[in-house]
Amino acid sequence: MIKESNLNADSTLYRETVLAGDYWIKEINAGQTFRILDLEGNQAADTLFFNAHNTAERYSAMDTVREQGNIYLTAGTKLQSNFGNTLLEITADTCGRHDTIGGACATESNTIRYALDKKCMHACRDSWMLAIAQNEQFNLSKRDITHNINFFMNVPITAEGGLSFEDGISDAGKYVEMKAMMDVIVLISNCPQLNNPCNAYNPTPIEILVWN
Repeated sequence: MIKESNLNADSTLYRETVLAGDYWIKEINAGQTFRILDLEGNQAADTLFFNAHNTAERYSAMDTVREQGNIYLTAGTKLQSNFGNTLLEITADTCGRHDTIGGACATESNTIRYALDKKCMHACRDSWMLAIAQNEQFNLSKRDITHNINFFMNVPITAEGGLSFEDGISDAGKYVEMKAMMDVIVLISNCPQLNNPCNAYNPTPIEILVWN
């Protein structure tokens, strides 16, 4: 569902550009709103969410899909935790839908999906592991890398019930905006993937904006 925001970019508390292949990790306080902006189009932002005060509580794709009865995420979707609580709500979305079942790219999946010689190419899981290693204050570890959302990514379901990774449906200037229902840690990998069409084989920057 397309729903534009009424927030003005000039009134942000914080904004930062995240280059392709980089990570972004910050705490968003309850009541704050943050936006992921696709600056050039067709980019994928692989994102994890955690309760900032108990990281055992984290985003759950299964609970979110079950509660809303839809595999795609968009404006109005409440992002559920594995404890059955709402972490955030998508309040604005100019892309229309986002994937939560395709998972994130990893060196291992690169070899299966593409070729053995792709194993050493950078992947979202690498970015997340680097983020938690360089930001010990968030008390995250390898075991915390679980369900993620692929914002802006297009993963249609085939007639046989499989997944198909297709060209992105986002465009330059599209965004998704979320309001935090509790204090949350947000961990984003701005996807470096060069082997599938999710980002037109050309990873590009995103921008993060935060409002009180």
